[in-house]
Amino acid sequence: MWSTFIVQDEEVRTANTSASGGLEGFLGSRGGGRKRRHRTHSSSGDGISESQEGKIKLTLFMAVTGIMLTVLGVGTEFWVELKPPKSFYNNQTCLVAHYGLWKCCTKTFWVSDMDPKQETCGPLHLQGESNCTFFKFYTTGENIVLFQKTPEKDLTVASAMFAIISLFLMVMGAICIIMAVSKGVQFFLKPAAVCFILSGVLIFLCLIVFHQSVLSFLASDQSIPLHHEMSWSVTCVGCAGALVIVAGVLFLILALPYSPWEKCLPKKNSDI
Repeated sequence: MWSTFIVQDEEVRTANTSASGGLEGFLGSRGGGRKRRHRTHSSSGDGISESQEGKIKLTLFMAVTGIMLTVLGVGTEFWVELKPPKSFYNNQTCLVAHYGLWKCCTKTFWVSDMDPKQETCGPLHLQGESNCTFFKFYTTGENIVLFQKTPEKDLTVASAMFAIISLFLMVMGAICIIMAVSKGVQFFLKPAAVCFILSGVLIFLCLIVFHQSVLSFLASDQSIPLHHEMSWSVTCVGCAGALVIVAGVLFLILALPYSPWEKCLPKKNSDI
């Protein structure tokens, strides 16, 4: 009797173990199927592979660097520096002006603090009394007078509009790339590439128009000789334009359904 009970108990345990093992194997096969389906979806033509995602993130870092340089350049007023001869006003002080898209600043220096061999006033890093004001032609339409000259407000406003539209396109391109990486969809790479390339072109148009406005400003009155030079804000914006254009071209290449290197340099099949 006891032996019969022990044999039945062992048979029940064996049946439970085999049933649980079969259930785990079934669930494991279903999980493996899900993983296989997920990998198949990620490696399809519409998805983004892991190697491609790394290239996209690296190119996005380049584009974000361009955006930061654009914000730095557009937000500062060191686009052009205007330097008269240091002995033009008197032998004690001289005046230097610099302005950008939104604001103009003047700075007064002591002539004794400057290099005696230097002919023009400055440089800007010397200690002096500074006075800055925003351009009023964005609000009231009034223009300013610097060294008896007036900036060309139409060209300045046009260059500012190019810069703002360019920044907007950069932000839209970055949003498209973030959506492409988060959703794993390759479709967003093409509009992002178009946004970055157009933003870079607009940045260079902004620089060209601003330089033309500076030339018009200098030609408005010839009574005061001025030495002008483009400052570091223009350098930031120029580098930003080059970075976003390169990033846009790289995004466009990554959006292609095939590798351009394989098309241009096909691998030769060596038959042994």
